[in-house]
Amino acid sequence: MTAPSSEAPLAKRLNLRDGQRCWFDGMPADVQDEIDEYALELTFVASPDEGVDAAHIFVTCPVSLTSKLADLRGEIAGDGQVWVSWPREGSPQECEVDEAAVREAGEKAGFVATKGCEIGDDWSALKFVIPKGER
Repeated sequence: MTAPSSEAPLAKRLNLRDGQRCWFDGMPADVQDEIDEYALELTFVASPDEGVDAAHIFVTCPVSLTSKLADLRGEIAGDGQVWVSWPREGSPQECEVDEAAVREAGEKAGFVATKGCEIGDDWSALKFVIPKGER
């Protein structure tokens, strides 16, 4: 007999909560579907300049990563979060970034990495927040 999976739903692992204003960029449809299964009351905005509590960007190139993080730093709520996902090693997705590059770009943009998680079979993710002293 196999034990049931104790892994929390993706929306919970990403710290998404009812009422948050969210912006997702480049999110694969299967990942969006998995978040939707949790049935949260999220408000989706068309761009970060509309104000966001939670953002999640999926990146494969360092230029895109750096510019998106810089833009988000000025738009994310003080107590907000930014998740950055990149293709996991061995994924069929072409990629020019890895965890070290993501962590470095986040720090250069003025964020602090607080935790990581796996997204499906092909993506890794790091969560960034604004340092407590700057909120």
